Amino acid sequence: MGTIQTLPGTRDILPEEIGYWQYVETVATQILSRAMYYEIRPPIFEQTSLFERGIGEATDVVGKEMYTFSDRGDRSLTLRPEGTAGVVRAYLQNNLYAAGGVQRLWYCGPMFRYERPQAGRQRQFHQIGLELIGTGDPRADVEVIALATDILTTLGLQSLKLDINSVGDRNDRQNYREALVNYFLPYKEELDPDSQDRLERNPLRILDSKAKRTKEINENAPSILEYLGDASKKHFDQVQQLLTDLGIEYNINPCLVRGLDYYTHTAFEIISDDLGAQATVCGGGRYDGLVEELGGNPTSAVGWAIGMERLIILLKKLQPSPQTSPDLYVVSRGEAAEAQGLLLTQKLRAEGLTVELDMSGSAFGKQFKRADRSGAIACLVLGEEEAENKTLQLKWLQSKEQQTMTQSELFSQVGELKEQLNRHKRQ
Repeated sequence: MGTIQTLPGTRDILPEEIGYWQYVETVATQILSRAMYYEIRPPIFEQTSLFERGIGEATDVVGKEMYTFSDRGDRSLTLRPEGTAGVVRAYLQNNLYAAGGVQRLWYCGPMFRYERPQAGRQRQFHQIGLELIGTGDPRADVEVIALATDILTTLGLQSLKLDINSVGDRNDRQNYREALVNYFLPYKEELDPDSQDRLERNPLRILDSKAKRTKEINENAPSILEYLGDASKKHFDQVQQLLTDLGIEYNINPCLVRGLDYYTHTAFEIISDDLGAQATVCGGGRYDGLVEELGGNPTSAVGWAIGMERLIILLKKLQPSPQTSPDLYVVSRGEAAEAQGLLLTQKLRAEGLTVELDMSGSAFGKQFKRADRSGAIACLVLGEEEAENKTLQLKWLQSKEQQTMTQSELFSQVGELKEQLNRHKRQ
């Protein structure tokens, strides 16, 4: 019987790579906390109706890509394909709106879609996202864009491009939808099968098509910017001016749309030139109709999601994994020495030091080799003689300098030891 393997579209995130993930999460947490966004952790599975109502039954996500199943209570459940619907459901169910003002929320975790696996696209994938709920102010659109930009640039990403567009309000979209249908009808037989299917149900999604001939047809399609009413134009103009004020460069992309009725006004993507076909690192927009769609009062909101897998593909091109190396590596041999080594290790960890304990029981030479490979700055050595005398050897691995001290002296001088370790780190 062979070993059990991961399912297609899923993968193990191994220790050698996890440093990237923790780095991204740490940077995002710091930046979002400074902006007074609070983390929220909705369930990974929800009632299927949440996504049918929240995302829309006419979308590919709901129609083709969701992991939906019946539980033992014969309820239809779905592994979340995206984060926004669950956050809005939590906002309503837990009366977060009762506090008044705006709610600034962010989340991080796995999402699930049945798609064809490829680089940067998995069936279990991960996102960091935020939602700013409770205001239609253009400053909110720009705040969330600025925060996404801050996160990506702090991580060291370059070659980024911000595309923005306005999808107007419901009236603008309805007029635009009719114009699109009239434009595409003469080309119906030349469109790819998915776009033919979308023509009646969701024509805005045709503009997202990657099919070569459909993309050619899209080049001359009417622009939604021609169908914006005065209020929508004013909102979009203000967004552009505020981005300019912040020094954030942008490109207006009239083909950037959101195909769902609850999306309004600003839509945006942050794209990397280093990712090939899967170029979007962050996507978002304003969705003033979603809270109402899910049973709440009309409430404006805006948000985005960053794809972690794509982000980490980019980070791997920029830097080695930010792995943690120990400050100290504890080498011991002999029953009494090994017991004392464990005790010392735990005490030093309690003092705030990063300490790795060798548990191999092998010869000192092999343990010293592992100490060198660990990247530790110094090594604590206990043998039978040290165990008997309650002493130890402190060995600096780079200079090979070594000193003998009692175990109690080590802890009385732990502040000085920390300073010495920090000096070595800076060298």
